[in-house]
Amino acid sequence: MLTQTTTRVLEPADLGAALAVLESAPVENAFVTARVRVAGLDPWRLGGEMWGWYTEGRLTSLCYSGANLVPICATPEAVRAFAERARRIGRRCSSIVGPAGPTAELWRLLEPSWGPARDVRARQPLMVAEEPSATVAPDPLVRRVRKDEMDVIMPACVAMFTEEVGVSPLAGDGGLLYQARVAELVGAGRSFARIDDGKVVFKAEIGAATRQACQIQGVWVAPEHRGRGLSETGMAAVLQYALADVAPVVSLYVNDYNAPARAAYRRVGFRETGAFMSVLF
Repeated sequence: MLTQTTTRVLEPADLGAALAVLESAPVENAFVTARVRVAGLDPWRLGGEMWGWYTEGRLTSLCYSGANLVPICATPEAVRAFAERARRIGRRCSSIVGPAGPTAELWRLLEPSWGPARDVRARQPLMVAEEPSATVAPDPLVRRVRKDEMDVIMPACVAMFTEEVGVSPLAGDGGLLYQARVAELVGAGRSFARIDDGKVVFKAEIGAATRQACQIQGVWVAPEHRGRGLSETGMAAVLQYALADVAPVVSLYVNDYNAPARAAYRRVGFRETGAFMSVLF
């Protein structure tokens, strides 16, 4: 048994202990919990390693190290240990993302060796809703995207990603991985859109889903339709679907400088409960 504070790569046998940590904060950890529920802790299936921080033999903090570096329920001591491990192996991720406090400290420790970042989004309010909107009527034209509509939804997804992240998801492998992820969400019934005359007017996805919580991502309104309240009525529709079919708590996070989006989500019924931070490379 581990008797001192230490960190190590978790193995499939550690799944129960890892899930106990993840599910202690089900909303914050929805993204990683969903991956672990499907793939377990085998690095090949998970798409990365899960690092564990132990205190007196008990697993208390985690860090997912894959395409993203994600501190999970990370204490200050755990953050320092995770930063040291990350420095030793070098940067393999395209972003660091997680709860604002631990992520800021992780980046402070890694920036001298990993910096500069392409973009740092220091505060991204985490917003949650547990009931359908009481003030905004859902758009009846927002529906699940069908599998035969990939050619319709894909350009909107690429436009959203490029606008939000600042780089095209088609770079590198020509978009194969991104298209596979979009297809996965469509196939799972977690991609929603309003499509008028063969063109996407509004879209959003439920990107991560567990029994306790799910996370909306990729909210986008076609530029020519902005300013008409479609993000509010569209989000009200997606919120209604999510609560009815997926999980009892629905979350999202948004850049703090995006005041119109934050105001729209509040009108739909979301409230701010914390903050995330993202460091993009």
